[in-house]
Amino acid sequence: MKLAKRVDALTPSSTLAITAKAKELKAQGHDVIGLGAGEPDFNTPQYIIDAAVKSMEEGHTKYTPAAGLPSLKKAVIDKLSQDQKLEYSADQIFVGTGAKHVLYTLFQALLDEGDEVIIPTPYWVSYPEQVKLASGEPVYVTGHEESGFKLTPEQLDSAITSKTRALILNSPSNPTGAMYSKEELQALGEVALKHNLLIVSDEIYEKLIYDGATHTSIAEVSPELKAQTIIINGVSKSHSMTGWRIGYAAGDATLIKAMTNLASHSTSNPTTSAQYGAIAAYTEDDGSVETMRQAFEERLNAAYEKLIQIPGVTCVKPKGAFYLFPNVRKTVEACGYTDVDAWVEALLEEEKVALVPGSGFGAPDNVRLSYATSLDQFLAALERINRFVQTKTKG
Repeated sequence: MKLAKRVDALTPSSTLAITAKAKELKAQGHDVIGLGAGEPDFNTPQYIIDAAVKSMEEGHTKYTPAAGLPSLKKAVIDKLSQDQKLEYSADQIFVGTGAKHVLYTLFQALLDEGDEVIIPTPYWVSYPEQVKLASGEPVYVTGHEESGFKLTPEQLDSAITSKTRALILNSPSNPTGAMYSKEELQALGEVALKHNLLIVSDEIYEKLIYDGATHTSIAEVSPELKAQTIIINGVSKSHSMTGWRIGYAAGDATLIKAMTNLASHSTSNPTTSAQYGAIAAYTEDDGSVETMRQAFEERLNAAYEKLIQIPGVTCVKPKGAFYLFPNVRKTVEACGYTDVDAWVEALLEEEKVALVPGSGFGAPDNVRLSYATSLDQFLAALERINRFVQTKTKG
């Protein structure tokens, strides 16, 4: 069957591919430790589950407005006011079926054929694919390890052309865990304002930050940057609600209206009961979010020290999210491989540890390890990786 060209142009998700291979080996009875997961390993807090169940029992099982329940929009508005000191109105909020769907809808509403979007590397795997699906052109700018994987104002300025429409900023970042300071955001913002770029600020890992760091949204820096920014966020990572599929956008009312119109012809609305769960997530607090954050921080600190002891491995310690993104090029070559992807595949086959190769994130010298798993499991995985490296280098 002939398929649309847009589908043929897509690059398969490396995260999903390695996860599928790990599941296949597990099904065969192997003791596989998977470090590829992009979701918390905790269950959704009970008070959120209870709110969703209650909503269904009370008959809230029908359509809602395409851009989300008014009460959920209010909860998002209150959250942004409390956490970021940013004020929005209901017509500036769009609630979608997860932050991924929100981003997809945004690019569909924003881009025409040939429009360029600047994407710093390493990047989350879906950014370039979503830009391409909207007939846009991803423009990659390398965030170097020595600068903490962060884009500089000079790099941004030199990448802008007459076709550039937007810049994607993901802070804290998937896959690196890098987070921009207020000063760094201000410097990037000045360039964006000079060229009238829309800033797509993906803040989905905002609540998962460590070592006393403080998260800043670029929209907080100045009123001018707030007007030029669309914030993308949701409850998936912060409240361990990945399967509930609730995300949101906050920004220009004209763009939000266009996204709402698109959603009305695609999803109709986000799942009703999930919206009620998200309302509870933003209006109640039993301490679960902080408990999860502390667990991730404990894992990070313990695992990072073990990771950098593996011969040849270097790693910028992340400020947020739940990933480590080490450079393993020297290790891979010492093991007799020329390709990181092949090394990852051999590691899975021989030691039953599943990592995600960095090639899918635009960083072929790196691998991504998720510490959204128990500390014991993570440390056991690092022992297996170290054994694999020691065996290969001695052999």
